[in-house]
Amino acid sequence: MNTLLALLAVTLLMFTDGASGTELPSGDEIARRINARDEGIAVSRKVTMEMTETSGKSRTRETQGFRKYYGREKRTVIFYLSPRSIRGTAFLTYDYPEPGRDDDQWLYLPALRKVRRISASDRGDYFLGTDFTYEDIKLETRVSLKDYRRKTVGEDEVDGVHCLLLESRPVSPEIAEELGYGKVLQCVDDRIWMVRRSQMWDLKGQPLKTIHFRDIRQVQGIWTPHLIEVVNHKTGHQTRFHFANVDYQSGVDDRIFTQNALKRGWRR
Repeated sequence: MNTLLALLAVTLLMFTDGASGTELPSGDEIARRINARDEGIAVSRKVTMEMTETSGKSRTRETQGFRKYYGREKRTVIFYLSPRSIRGTAFLTYDYPEPGRDDDQWLYLPALRKVRRISASDRGDYFLGTDFTYEDIKLETRVSLKDYRRKTVGEDEVDGVHCLLLESRPVSPEIAEELGYGKVLQCVDDRIWMVRRSQMWDLKGQPLKTIHFRDIRQVQGIWTPHLIEVVNHKTGHQTRFHFANVDYQSGVDDRIFTQNALKRGWRR
C-alpha cells in the first residue's frame, strides 16, 4: 500500500510540474513585459499618414516625429510638414509614470496661432482625421497599466507569428467613457513582446476598430513596426502610418519637446 501511495504521489507531482510549465503568463505580466521592451532613449522618424474613405478617396500627410524618455517619463512630438493646408500643425504629449497624475497633451493649430491643451476627457477623441485617438498616439506600441484590468484569454497567430491574447477592460465606466473603448483584445508576440494586433469594442460591446502592426524589424538593434494599419468597422474608414528614416542613435534635443517648439515648427 505504501509503495502504491508513493507511486501516486510521484505521478501527481510530475503532472503538476508539467502543467505549470505550460501555464500562460498573467495579463499583468504580459503588460509589464510589453512596457519593459527596449524602445531606445530617443528616436526620430518620418511618418507618412494615409487616410482612406469608404469611397476610396485618400489623403496623405507628411510628418516628422520625435520621442524621448526622461527616466520613466516619455515625451512625444509630431510636426506636420505637408500638405500646405495643415503644415505647421504640431502635437506634444508628456506621458507621466505616476498612476494618479494626468498626462499633458498640447495641440498647435497655425490657423489659430494658439496652443490648445488636450484634457483627459478628450483623450478618446480622434486625432486629426485619423482612426487613432489621442490616447492611441500617446501609447504607440505600449499599454496603459492604470486604465485597464486585464487577463490572458488564450493564444493565436498574426501574420504567422505565435501570440498571447490579452483582454483588457477599463477600470471604471468613467474611464471607459474617456477612452471610448469597452474592451480591447490584443495579440502579443511573446518572442519580442510587441502587440501585433489590437481589436477594440465600443461601450455597447460592438466591434469598433482593428489595428495591425506590420513590417516589424530591427533598427539599430530595436524591434520597430514600419507600418500600422487601422480599420474602423463602423465607418469603413482606414488609416495607415508608414515609418521611415527611423533613428535611435543620433539623439533628440530637449528643446523640441516644448510649447514654444510647437509654434516655431520643426527645422532640419
